[in-house]
Amino acid sequence: MNLSVALSSAQSALSATSTQTSIISRNISGAADPGYSRKMGLTSSMGFGGVKVVSVGRTADTALHARMLEATSGASAQQALLKGFETLARTVDDPQLNQSVSASLGKLTDAMQMQAESPGDPVLGAATLSAAYDLTRTLNDAAQTTQRARAEADAAMADSVDRINDLLTRFESANRAIVVGTQSGTDVSDELDTRDRILGELSQEVGISTVTRAGNDMVIYTDSGVTLFEKSARTISFNRTFAYDAGTTGAAVFADGVPLTGAGASMGIKSGALYGHAKLRDDVAPQYQLQLDEIARGLVHAFGEPDPGDAPGIFVLGAGPGIAANIGVNPDVDPALGGDLARLRDGVTLNFNPAGDAAFSDRIYAMLEALNAPQAFDPATGINPNTTLARFASSSVSWLEAGRQQASQEASFRDTMLERTRESLSNVTGVNLDEELALMMELERSYGASARIIRTVDTMLQSLLAVTR
Repeated sequence: MNLSVALSSAQSALSATSTQTSIISRNISGAADPGYSRKMGLTSSMGFGGVKVVSVGRTADTALHARMLEATSGASAQQALLKGFETLARTVDDPQLNQSVSASLGKLTDAMQMQAESPGDPVLGAATLSAAYDLTRTLNDAAQTTQRARAEADAAMADSVDRINDLLTRFESANRAIVVGTQSGTDVSDELDTRDRILGELSQEVGISTVTRAGNDMVIYTDSGVTLFEKSARTISFNRTFAYDAGTTGAAVFADGVPLTGAGASMGIKSGALYGHAKLRDDVAPQYQLQLDEIARGLVHAFGEPDPGDAPGIFVLGAGPGIAANIGVNPDVDPALGGDLARLRDGVTLNFNPAGDAAFSDRIYAMLEALNAPQAFDPATGINPNTTLARFASSSVSWLEAGRQQASQEASFRDTMLERTRESLSNVTGVNLDEELALMMELERSYGASARIIRTVDTMLQSLLAVTR
């Protein structure tokens, strides 16, 4: 090796070492960023024995990253669903407080049994009336809470759609920069990190899968196969519904006209916060509302007075959608509204006690018997459709608590799986400070060796020049 070749080799090594040192500095700075992937200089040998950094790469694991996106979507969906169940659970409160529909129905039954022992006692009659009002208020409040949960889920869907559109717009800019940079041969490792971060945020809102094409161009699909991004972002649209009642059907979310949620979504999404909110709004809450309506309908039926048709009894329905939301106490039994408390004993529409006997209790016992008789309920409630009203109400509480508990357990499992997936991905693509510092020390030694070669060559050249003078 002549002196000029040795000098060129040493100089190229110094340049490569400088570049690699800069890359290590970037790694150390990004060590605390969970979205940062470790960078590395890709080197190539030169013809005269030197070395150069030809490009900057980064550590990546496509399979682990895809699993992390899937885990993120699953965890977000369960968290959204759990939040909705917790809102619905307010209708039953703490079981020890006995404020559920089932508990209120039990209190009414107890009050009527006491009144049946002394049917002429106005104090016991007032207690029955108070228990009836408590029951109707509980049903009214439960229906309002259920519809409020649907409205909150609808609002959360609107927020999710806004975030998805924003993320897709940001993704379009990052993807374009990566494609252009890849074609020109510039370092796009930081842009790749940015794109992965956006995918992570997007997967929180909706389940996604990705395909990377030539030139680092990426396409995004929903977990059901609907295109969200290909060359450009697709528009995600949603019309929010601000007020809900039992007759309201929420709007679907569309991606370029393709429904992602709702009964008509043949390619409906399966995970992500958007899915969780839609599941609560369109399935869970309406099913619970149906249970409440069936309880209210069964209550009106049980206390109705036998006639060619059911005559109004203690409970009546007001105008408006939803039986539970509109059930109330018949004003004819409320003295404060011009009614007569004795009608609880004698009959509301029909008079079962024409003699006015204060000890008459047949009508009260008949209502208790009807209350404890099996009824036919709607099978769509998901509860035994042939049972007593009390058991049906109790089963509704159990159904709600079982759903909340299952959602909680599934959310905990999904969160644990997400954390472990993130940890596995970080172990592969993250920065290990000990390794980076060790590499820095090696580069320092390499830098020192190259510097000594240059000094040696310089000394030899000076000696050569001195001899030729």
